[in-house]
Amino acid sequence: MSILCQDRSSRWQDIQNGLQFIQSTLPYPGTQERYEVFIQDLVKNLFGEGNDVFNEGEWMRSIEMYTEALSIAEYADSEDISVPTGTLEKLYANRAAAYLNVGLHDEALVDCEKALQLNEGNHRALYRKARALKEMGRHKEAYETVAKCSLAVPQDPNVIGLTQDLAKMLGLKIRKAYVRSKVRVYCLTDHDKPMGMALGMPDVTPLPAVVDLAKNPLADTHEFKQACSNCYVKTVLDFTLYTEEHKCKKDILLGRIKNQPDKSWKLIRPRPTKSQYVGPYYICKDVAIGEGCRYPGHCTFAYCQEEIDVWSLERKGFICRDFLFDPFGPTSKINLTVPKILQEHHGIFMFLCGVCFDHKPRIISKTNKDNPSLCSHPVTKHAFEDQKCLVHILRENTVRYSKIRPYSPQNQMDICRHEVRYGCVREDECFYAHSLIELKVWMMQHQLGITPENIVHEANRFWNMEAGSQGTLQFTTPLKRFGPPNLKMQFVCGQCWRNGQVSEADKNKKYCTAKARHSWSKDKRVVLVSSIERKKWTTIRPLPTKKPIPSQFEICMHVSTGKKCQYIGNCTFAHSTEERDLWTYMKENNIPDMEQLYEHWLQSQKPGWSEDASNSSIKENGKQIHMPTDYAEEMTGNHCWLCGKNCNSDRQWQQHITSEKHREKVFNSEDDQNCWQYRFPTGTFRVCERYLKGTCTEEELCKLAHGNEELKEWTERREFLLMKLAKARKDHLIAPNDNDFGKYSFLLKDIK
Repeated sequence: MSILCQDRSSRWQDIQNGLQFIQSTLPYPGTQERYEVFIQDLVKNLFGEGNDVFNEGEWMRSIEMYTEALSIAEYADSEDISVPTGTLEKLYANRAAAYLNVGLHDEALVDCEKALQLNEGNHRALYRKARALKEMGRHKEAYETVAKCSLAVPQDPNVIGLTQDLAKMLGLKIRKAYVRSKVRVYCLTDHDKPMGMALGMPDVTPLPAVVDLAKNPLADTHEFKQACSNCYVKTVLDFTLYTEEHKCKKDILLGRIKNQPDKSWKLIRPRPTKSQYVGPYYICKDVAIGEGCRYPGHCTFAYCQEEIDVWSLERKGFICRDFLFDPFGPTSKINLTVPKILQEHHGIFMFLCGVCFDHKPRIISKTNKDNPSLCSHPVTKHAFEDQKCLVHILRENTVRYSKIRPYSPQNQMDICRHEVRYGCVREDECFYAHSLIELKVWMMQHQLGITPENIVHEANRFWNMEAGSQGTLQFTTPLKRFGPPNLKMQFVCGQCWRNGQVSEADKNKKYCTAKARHSWSKDKRVVLVSSIERKKWTTIRPLPTKKPIPSQFEICMHVSTGKKCQYIGNCTFAHSTEERDLWTYMKENNIPDMEQLYEHWLQSQKPGWSEDASNSSIKENGKQIHMPTDYAEEMTGNHCWLCGKNCNSDRQWQQHITSEKHREKVFNSEDDQNCWQYRFPTGTFRVCERYLKGTCTEEELCKLAHGNEELKEWTERREFLLMKLAKARKDHLIAPNDNDFGKYSFLLKDIK
């Protein structure tokens, strides 16, 4: 029966039944020919469902459907069942369209390449490949690709528009001469199907822009020019720009500030993006004193003021270097989506209790398990829906919580300079973003009008899709998954694992699949997990049973510094980020030990498994199994946002805020080291008279300032540290009666 004639609900039922059968170990009750028809129909049904949800604007859902269909096709190939090449080609092209709509340009490019490997004349794949290359900044390749596409559909308005945009970006002068004839015009829309595609190929819907990058905000103060390595040559002391005519590649950006005595052109290098630094950019110390940089090619500091100006606006998303020297003034669009933000910054979006989060000191509380309408604070249970706030959570060696305040038209699309340096005292009343992730979310909300609830929903769907697409089995379904969304999990034979082998259980779950046939008992198997970021299998120890249950598991301080754990006995701190995430999942889902985790995992491998069923505890002989600490009160402790540490008791909190390591973080950070040129203040704010006379012999040990410039910096540094101290006291990160700060104690004294 034709797919177009199928009712959508019955088609979805056929998809569900087909997926359940594929996951089962039962043989197909029919001939090989009927089995091939069954597989091919399942692929077509998934294909049709993907197209339907795409047309409804559910792009992430359509990606799931297309991915499912391609997984089935791969599974069919292993069974010597052929899926038509034309279907595979369209699946990749359609998934590329969905990837473009959610801002995943790298994935879109990969799918376009796969579609073109199957059919190099697929003009839809060529068009989408050109769009992906353009968004990735690879304009020359994009122009070459769209040129091939224009040969197939020369009068397509979308292709013509993209060609003109790319021509302007490359500085080309393309003569607009198109032959008008009565030939049929092929357009890249759903109204015309030149490929003869029964189900239709959905088009890519462009997203609205936040900032018009063609409007150069530096046009009044700066000049920019293109060059190449042949005309901008390094000399002994500096660079020299040669103006002789040559075939310039124009792959280097030069700039200079207008109305300045120095008329030389400065090199504007690409902005460093490897670090998550959000503070102001500074001139490299080596370059500032007139010497060559000790880290050429790797230095993350600017070499000139022009570089600082461009980098600062690039990071905020207000400028694109490709348009700084473009006389045509093209327009471009910034497509920010939840998947694109998470790909760059990782982490997850979720809701926390806003009252607890704004408490001094900060408290992390989610929804109450017994009553979801309240927060999980053990004493003061706030109404969660009325007080919830959107938070971005990044788990690395520590846990970082970044609050995303509600977007309003009064918000300024820039990062608060006070928050970056010493903490903004206005807090929620400040109109500027307090983190880079908050700035990007605001820009996305201004662009798309997306709500916080949809942001959380899209984030969960993105990580579920990422985890499902990287499963270890030949066929996995991202719609049904057990465990943390960022982890893959498998149980293997412990003895084989120690010998460097990976052996799972046999069909009867009695022995491992190795030749040695080790017993498959609970004390002989181990659980392995692999995170999406690290992609390395790691063993997980049993969940600690200490009381009270910590609201947040921490990484062992020995392991976090790259050393072996020195604790004698069973260390109750996690030895890896994967172990911490799995322990947290077990605690939140009342899974007390590895035996019950294994039972849950086995249940998830069966057809019809659902997350709701797995969240309930396993029953044995009609009796409910409880955790050893089920009846212990769960503690919601104070959270130090400076150190990313959670404390589960007042005693532990006092020990933390009085520790030397915490005090050092209150006053100092790695970014602060780059702000100062002179010595650390000694507490005596006077200029050394002997230094002025040239007779001071103490040098670095001298307690007086060596010059007015150093004295000026000492005074500025004191004011800066006092602001940090005030912020720490306001957030209760320093004990009220604590006045002993070691080398920072001079802050409490008046300047003499």
